[in-house]
Amino acid sequence: MAALCEGYTLCGLVPAQNRLCSGLRGIEEERDSDHVIVTESTRCATLYKVSDQKPLSSWTVKQGQSLTSSAVFNTKTSEYVAVSDNKVIRIWKEEDILLDKAFKATVSADVWMVHCPRGGEPVVLFQRGDVRLLDSLLAAPHQPVQEVLAQEESIRWSTSIVTEMQQMVIFTTELKGDHFLCLQRLNPNSLQRYHLEREEPGLSPLSFSTSYRDKHICLLYLYPNGHVYESLISVRGSGAGEGSEALSLPRSLILSLPVGDDLLEAAAAVVLDDAHVAVVGVPHPCAGPGKDFLCIWNTNFQTLQAGKEMAGKLYGQLWSYSNKLFIPHGKTLSVIPFACPKSCLASALGKLKQARAEDSRPPALVPSWNNILHGEKHQPPKTAEIRKTRTTRRTQSSPCLTTDQVLELIKTASAEEVKKEVEGLLTRQDVQDLQLSLGQLAVTLVSRSLAEPAFYTPSTLQQLVHTQCLCHSICPDLVALALEKKDYFLCQLCLQFFPDIPEVITCACLKAFISLPDADAERLSLEPDGVSFMQILISREHDQVGLQNGFTSTSCEDEDAGSGQQRRRKDEENARNPPEPVCPVGVHKAALINEVLQAAYSDTFLLPHLKDLSSQHVILFLQYLQFLYQQYSLEAFPQKHSFRSPSQNQIMDWVCMLLDAHFTVLVMTPEAKGLLQNLHRFVDCQVKLFLQLGKIESSLQQINEMKVKEDVGAYSIEVIELF
Repeated sequence: MAALCEGYTLCGLVPAQNRLCSGLRGIEEERDSDHVIVTESTRCATLYKVSDQKPLSSWTVKQGQSLTSSAVFNTKTSEYVAVSDNKVIRIWKEEDILLDKAFKATVSADVWMVHCPRGGEPVVLFQRGDVRLLDSLLAAPHQPVQEVLAQEESIRWSTSIVTEMQQMVIFTTELKGDHFLCLQRLNPNSLQRYHLEREEPGLSPLSFSTSYRDKHICLLYLYPNGHVYESLISVRGSGAGEGSEALSLPRSLILSLPVGDDLLEAAAAVVLDDAHVAVVGVPHPCAGPGKDFLCIWNTNFQTLQAGKEMAGKLYGQLWSYSNKLFIPHGKTLSVIPFACPKSCLASALGKLKQARAEDSRPPALVPSWNNILHGEKHQPPKTAEIRKTRTTRRTQSSPCLTTDQVLELIKTASAEEVKKEVEGLLTRQDVQDLQLSLGQLAVTLVSRSLAEPAFYTPSTLQQLVHTQCLCHSICPDLVALALEKKDYFLCQLCLQFFPDIPEVITCACLKAFISLPDADAERLSLEPDGVSFMQILISREHDQVGLQNGFTSTSCEDEDAGSGQQRRRKDEENARNPPEPVCPVGVHKAALINEVLQAAYSDTFLLPHLKDLSSQHVILFLQYLQFLYQQYSLEAFPQKHSFRSPSQNQIMDWVCMLLDAHFTVLVMTPEAKGLLQNLHRFVDCQVKLFLQLGKIESSLQQINEMKVKEDVGAYSIEVIELF
């Protein structure tokens, strides 16, 4: 079945004064699936990296001017194209700061939109229906433009697609209540015109969406009465010639959405694949009035497969790129990842029993953070951790409780009885069948644990988290409860499996872990991967001595020494007393801190909470980060291992954030002086090392490109000279 994953905020919005418009002109995918350019309906276009939720660049036209077309990215030239004030075409590169100094050309007629589909050329669609390739238009910007549309006819929507044969521009128009579809081919240059069948009197389409499959262009359009129609146009058909009467376009009703007594006002439908449609602004059939939802419908089986309530006003805008939905609502532009696996009728109706083999089960509903943002392969939970074999349960004669009965039992029964029944429920049914119920079980358990301090079932909560079907949004009090009960194993699991833990909770976990005495931490039972990684790392403490990617704690001092004699004395002293990085915390405490380092965050929201750490905690944390980075910099460090561990970039990001949050305090703290000096020397030597590597980069590239001799014998010596 289709699924909507946990969403996240890309940026804030400034809706129009009448609050009927989101303030967005459009969203276009940029160089890859992780970059989009967002164009406001006023003066600004901004490039975002979606996974980081950060703006990379922003461009604004002068006061009094406005962007009248969405900015698009030309992958062939790595340039951006937009239109301001209807007639001024602007072209710029990412490194350009001011749009006013970039290239611009004024054309002879008003432009409706610039389109640049992936793999195609940028094309300009004029408001009167004429289409020109951007390159040919810029060769003579003042060339006359044809009047393709009738006098009172106007464009309502447009897009451009690339087929195996050629590139096409598709746009719809309206003339006195009639709607038309125009298909403009670019090579050869020809226009096909179709007439859309009339709906009920006075009803016009709210949204259009296109896809290309099986040599046909599929046009999907939604009406205010909830009817979703599909029309197919063959890319090989001759159609109607330019200037001739429009042909009637056949349509088929693929969805009849429930709209209640009122007509839809701000709604949109977008094609996801050949069997799924995303709809926004249409009431959820099972929700009460006044609630706005984003839903995924299966058009083959006429079933609702996923729904997500959206806070704030919806504007009837929806974009889909690379398995992510972009939806403006209220004052926020949100990104909602989705999945649309192929389904049969049984799964569409929610009655498919998953195969028992572990390899045939799909991943849980809520994947990891890396899977959400970067598309990494999701590892299914181990069967032994989430359920036992069914055969042992069948031999018991006790009655089997349903999910609703277990929920009622949790409210009154003892901890032991609750533990027994929840574990029994998990063993009797597949986790896939319980996805929607697991959140209710966790919320009910947490609510009672907070209300009754004597009631707590740690193993049951850990088992529920291990299913990977929970997230912080579903059970927001779970991590706080674990901290209150000092259940650090549960905290560790939540940091591993929850993709949406807020920064304030992440900092609370960090503070609790740093404050934990090493002796108490060593008695904890934690995930073996993190503990094993730290045991290996700390055991190497005294085994690895000397050069660390060109760095020792005194190597920089050697470079700055005044004379050769001083350097020789320092070398002799370093040989006698080599520096040895020491881990300032124990193995188990380090394993817990490593989970914080790997948690997802936004530095904008994290920095204010980092400032709540005491200076002693900050110094200890920095010492540990310094130890990690120095160990990672050892030439003999095993970079390729199977243990869960933070990356080198994550370590440096946390160092930078700590220094940003506490630099003034650290400078004024005498205990931190040596630490800051050592960090400074370390970074300085790393910079010098990379500068030296940069000087021989071309030579190293040539070595990499050299052809390896196939027959070198049992032993050979090859001399490579670098010039």
